[in-house]
Amino acid sequence: MFSIIQAAGWPIWPLIACSVIALALIVERLLSLKTAKVAPPRLVDEAVAVSRAAVPTPEVVNQLEQNSALGEVLASGFRALNSNPRCSEGDLRAVMEQTGRAVAHRLERYLSALGTIASAAPLLGLLGTVIGMIEIFGSQSTPGGATGGNPAQLAHGISIALYNTAFGLIVAIPALIFWRYFRARVDEYLLLLELASERFARHLFTLRK
Repeated sequence: MFSIIQAAGWPIWPLIACSVIALALIVERLLSLKTAKVAPPRLVDEAVAVSRAAVPTPEVVNQLEQNSALGEVLASGFRALNSNPRCSEGDLRAVMEQTGRAVAHRLERYLSALGTIASAAPLLGLLGTVIGMIEIFGSQSTPGGATGGNPAQLAHGISIALYNTAFGLIVAIPALIFWRYFRARVDEYLLLLELASERFARHLFTLRK
Protein backbone atom coordinates (compact mmCIF):
# COMPACT_ATOMS: atom_id res chain seq x y z
CA MET A 1 0.00 0.00 0.00
CA PHE A 2 2.80 2.40 0.89
CA SER A 3 4.48 1.68 -2.44
CA ILE A 4 1.26 2.69 -4.24
CA ILE A 5 1.16 5.94 -2.28
CA GLN A 6 4.77 6.60 -3.20
CA ALA A 7 4.07 5.88 -6.85
CA ALA A 8 1.03 8.17 -6.85
CA GLY A 9 3.05 11.12 -5.56
CA TRP A 10 1.98 14.00 -3.33
CA PRO A 11 -1.40 14.65 -5.06
CA ILE A 12 -2.80 11.49 -3.46
CA TRP A 13 -2.49 12.85 0.10
CA PRO A 14 -5.55 15.13 -0.17
CA LEU A 15 -7.49 12.13 -1.48
CA ILE A 16 -6.36 10.00 1.47
CA ALA A 17 -7.50 12.76 3.82
CA CYS A 18 -10.88 12.86 2.03
CA SER A 19 -11.24 9.09 2.30
CA VAL A 20 -10.59 9.13 6.06
CA ILE A 21 -13.04 11.98 6.62
CA ALA A 22 -15.68 10.33 4.42
CA LEU A 23 -15.35 7.03 6.28
CA ALA A 24 -15.70 8.78 9.64
CA LEU A 25 -18.79 10.67 8.45
CA ILE A 26 -20.40 7.52 7.04
CA VAL A 27 -19.89 5.58 10.28
CA GLU A 28 -21.18 8.50 12.37
CA ARG A 29 -24.31 8.89 10.24
CA LEU A 30 -24.99 5.14 10.22
CA LEU A 31 -24.99 5.18 14.01
CA SER A 32 -26.93 8.44 14.38
CA LEU A 33 -29.67 7.70 11.85
CA LYS A 34 -30.84 4.43 13.37
CA THR A 35 -34.62 4.20 13.62
CA ALA A 36 -34.46 3.66 17.39
CA LYS A 37 -32.61 6.95 17.81
CA VAL A 38 -34.78 9.00 15.47
CA ALA A 39 -38.35 7.69 15.37
CA PRO A 40 -39.22 4.51 17.32
CA PRO A 41 -42.28 2.92 15.68
CA ARG A 42 -44.77 3.03 18.58
CA LEU A 43 -43.56 6.09 20.44
CA VAL A 44 -46.49 8.31 19.42
CA ASP A 45 -49.01 5.67 20.52
CA GLU A 46 -47.26 5.36 23.87
CA ALA A 47 -47.15 9.14 24.36
CA VAL A 48 -50.84 9.40 23.55
CA ALA A 49 -51.64 6.52 25.91
CA VAL A 50 -49.88 8.07 28.92
CA SER A 51 -51.59 11.43 28.36
CA ARG A 52 -55.19 10.44 27.77
CA ALA A 53 -56.33 11.89 31.08
CA ALA A 54 -53.72 14.57 31.80
CA VAL A 55 -50.30 15.87 30.84
CA PRO A 56 -47.56 13.58 32.24
CA THR A 57 -45.21 14.64 35.03
CA PRO A 58 -41.96 16.48 34.18
CA GLU A 59 -39.99 13.29 34.88
CA VAL A 60 -41.93 11.41 32.23
CA VAL A 61 -41.53 14.31 29.80
CA ASN A 62 -37.75 14.33 30.38
CA GLN A 63 -37.58 10.60 29.67
CA LEU A 64 -39.57 11.11 26.48
CA GLU A 65 -37.24 13.91 25.37
CA GLN A 66 -34.16 11.73 25.87
CA ASN A 67 -35.74 8.77 24.08
CA SER A 68 -35.20 9.93 20.48
CA ALA A 69 -35.51 12.82 18.06
CA LEU A 70 -39.25 12.21 17.77
CA GLY A 71 -39.48 12.08 21.56
CA GLU A 72 -37.84 15.50 21.70
CA VAL A 73 -40.53 16.96 19.44
CA LEU A 74 -43.36 15.34 21.40
CA ALA A 75 -41.87 16.48 24.71
CA SER A 76 -41.84 20.07 23.48
CA GLY A 77 -45.61 19.83 23.03
CA PHE A 78 -46.05 18.57 26.59
CA ARG A 79 -43.86 21.38 27.91
CA ALA A 80 -45.79 24.02 25.98
CA LEU A 81 -49.02 22.71 27.48
CA ASN A 82 -47.50 22.58 30.97
CA SER A 83 -46.25 26.16 30.78
CA ASN A 84 -49.56 27.47 29.42
CA PRO A 85 -52.53 25.09 29.79
CA ARG A 86 -54.72 27.48 27.77
CA CYS A 87 -52.29 28.01 24.88
CA SER A 88 -53.80 28.24 21.43
CA GLU A 89 -53.43 25.54 18.83
CA GLY A 90 -51.25 27.86 16.75
CA ASP A 91 -48.86 28.45 19.66
CA LEU A 92 -48.69 24.73 20.36
CA ARG A 93 -47.87 23.93 16.75
CA ALA A 94 -45.31 26.74 16.61
CA VAL A 95 -43.41 25.32 19.59
CA MET A 96 -43.36 21.82 18.11
CA GLU A 97 -42.36 23.13 14.67
CA GLN A 98 -39.47 25.06 16.19
CA THR A 99 -38.21 21.93 17.92
CA GLY A 100 -38.75 19.98 14.71
CA ARG A 101 -36.54 22.40 12.78
CA ALA A 102 -33.76 21.96 15.32
CA VAL A 103 -34.11 18.18 15.06
CA ALA A 104 -34.11 18.34 11.24
CA HIS A 105 -30.91 20.38 11.29
CA ARG A 106 -29.31 17.74 13.51
CA LEU A 107 -30.43 14.91 11.23
CA GLU A 108 -28.90 16.66 8.21
CA ARG A 109 -25.59 17.30 9.97
CA TYR A 110 -22.47 16.33 7.99
CA LEU A 111 -24.47 15.46 4.85
CA SER A 112 -23.22 18.55 3.04
CA ALA A 113 -19.63 17.64 3.96
CA LEU A 114 -20.11 14.12 2.59
CA GLY A 115 -21.65 15.50 -0.59
CA THR A 116 -18.74 17.91 -0.98
CA ILE A 117 -16.26 15.04 -0.71
CA ALA A 118 -18.21 13.06 -3.31
CA SER A 119 -17.98 16.05 -5.69
CA ALA A 120 -14.40 17.07 -4.90
CA ALA A 121 -12.70 13.66 -4.97
CA PRO A 122 -12.92 13.21 -8.78
CA LEU A 123 -11.58 16.75 -9.22
CA LEU A 124 -8.67 15.99 -6.91
CA GLY A 125 -8.05 12.83 -8.94
CA LEU A 126 -8.13 14.92 -12.11
CA LEU A 127 -5.61 17.29 -10.54
CA GLY A 128 -3.30 14.34 -9.94
CA THR A 129 -3.82 13.27 -13.54
CA VAL A 130 -2.82 16.69 -14.83
CA ILE A 131 0.26 16.71 -12.63
CA GLY A 132 1.16 13.26 -13.94
CA MET A 133 0.80 14.48 -17.51
CA ILE A 134 3.11 17.39 -16.74
CA GLU A 135 5.65 14.87 -15.42
CA ILE A 136 5.29 12.86 -18.63
CA PHE A 137 5.83 15.84 -20.90
CA GLY A 138 8.73 16.97 -18.74
CA SER A 139 10.38 13.60 -19.22
CA GLN A 140 10.38 14.02 -23.01
CA SER A 141 12.85 16.88 -23.10
CA THR A 142 16.39 17.30 -21.90
CA PRO A 143 18.00 20.47 -20.49
CA GLY A 144 19.90 20.98 -23.77
CA GLY A 145 16.64 21.19 -25.70
CA ALA A 146 17.00 17.87 -27.45
CA THR A 147 14.13 15.49 -27.23
CA GLY A 148 14.81 12.21 -25.65
CA GLY A 149 13.17 10.41 -22.84
CA ASN A 150 13.71 9.63 -19.23
CA PRO A 151 12.05 6.23 -18.72
CA ALA A 152 12.00 6.54 -14.92
CA GLN A 153 10.40 9.97 -15.00
CA LEU A 154 7.99 8.83 -17.71
CA ALA A 155 6.91 5.85 -15.58
CA HIS A 156 6.55 8.08 -12.54
CA GLY A 157 4.32 10.49 -14.45
CA ILE A 158 2.11 7.66 -15.68
CA SER A 159 1.85 6.30 -12.12
CA ILE A 160 0.79 9.68 -10.77
CA ALA A 161 -1.84 10.09 -13.48
CA LEU A 162 -3.39 6.62 -13.20
CA TYR A 163 -3.25 6.14 -9.43
CA ASN A 164 -4.78 9.53 -8.68
CA THR A 165 -7.55 9.06 -11.22
CA ALA A 166 -8.42 5.65 -9.81
CA PHE A 167 -8.20 6.70 -6.18
CA GLY A 168 -10.35 9.76 -6.81
CA LEU A 169 -13.10 7.52 -8.17
CA ILE A 170 -12.65 5.00 -5.35
CA VAL A 171 -13.29 7.78 -2.83
CA ALA A 172 -16.06 9.54 -4.75
CA ILE A 173 -18.29 6.58 -5.66
CA PRO A 174 -18.96 5.26 -2.11
CA ALA A 175 -19.26 8.82 -0.78
CA LEU A 176 -21.89 9.62 -3.41
CA ILE A 177 -23.80 6.39 -2.77
CA PHE A 178 -23.93 6.96 1.00
CA TRP A 179 -24.78 10.63 0.56
CA ARG A 180 -27.81 9.74 -1.54
CA TYR A 181 -28.77 6.97 0.91
CA PHE A 182 -28.54 9.28 3.93
CA ARG A 183 -30.37 12.07 2.08
CA ALA A 184 -33.28 9.75 1.29
CA ARG A 185 -33.29 8.38 4.85
CA VAL A 186 -33.38 11.86 6.38
CA ASP A 187 -36.21 12.92 4.05
CA GLU A 188 -38.17 9.84 5.12
CA TYR A 189 -37.58 10.64 8.77
CA LEU A 190 -38.61 14.27 8.32
CA LEU A 191 -41.89 13.23 6.71
CA LEU A 192 -42.52 10.76 9.53
CA LEU A 193 -41.76 13.42 12.16
CA GLU A 194 -44.09 15.89 10.46
CA LEU A 195 -46.98 13.43 10.33
CA ALA A 196 -46.42 12.28 13.92
CA SER A 197 -46.22 15.87 15.16
CA GLU A 198 -49.45 16.77 13.38
CA ARG A 199 -51.26 13.84 14.97
CA PHE A 200 -49.83 14.58 18.40
CA ALA A 201 -50.69 18.27 18.20
CA ARG A 202 -54.33 17.39 17.56
CA HIS A 203 -54.26 15.07 20.57
CA LEU A 204 -52.76 17.75 22.82
CA PHE A 205 -55.31 20.31 21.71
CA THR A 206 -58.09 17.87 22.55
CA LEU A 207 -56.45 17.27 25.92
CA ARG A 208 -56.31 21.03 26.50
CA LYS A 209 -60.05 21.31 26.03
